[in-house]
Amino acid sequence: MHKEEENNFVKEPYTEYGSYTYADYLTWEIDHMVELIKGKVFRQAAAAPRRIHQELVLKIGSQLSGLLKGNKCKAYIAPFDVRLPVKSRKHEDINTVVQPDICVVCDPEKLDELGCVGAPDLIMEILSPSNNKKELQNKYEVYEESGVLEYWIIHPYEKTLLVYTLTDGKYVPSRLFTLGDRVPSQCIQGFVLDLDELFEGLE
Repeated sequence: MHKEEENNFVKEPYTEYGSYTYADYLTWEIDHMVELIKGKVFRQAAAAPRRIHQELVLKIGSQLSGLLKGNKCKAYIAPFDVRLPVKSRKHEDINTVVQPDICVVCDPEKLDELGCVGAPDLIMEILSPSNNKKELQNKYEVYEESGVLEYWIIHPYEKTLLVYTLTDGKYVPSRLFTLGDRVPSQCIQGFVLDLDELFEGLE
């Protein structure tokens, strides 16, 4: 490496095998999105999300925004930090910080200027080619442990939806929904996702 290249090289403030907290996360000056899952860093793809991913986020986000107008429940789209503490709300005690594609929070006490601290009622993730299977498995575990009532996983290219519903502290999976299905939420009153409308025109 030439000297001038070396001078322009900025080392990432974390390592693959390190263990970090939200306090560390807040100090990082980086130009890409990362998530912390049980202290481990998951770096997101440097490129922007694909067009279909963004269209789905916009469609669902708009539907939720209209439905929840004037409601105590609020919908948020990424980037939006969701901190999932186990015992404490202190930054140095939180080792999981995720940015779900879409989430709904019905308890105003969980919201602060930095995002959400505690489990949202509903989380949706829209899969993309960059999704890491290990990351998805770890998210499933922390969402279940933290008490996220519903976890929806949308596969835009297969045009499918799988819903995990928290029952007695454990996730119970739905059948695999696809075109022709209208899927109601059990925790967000009045929210029904019509998969024909959701995937219409997305090729």
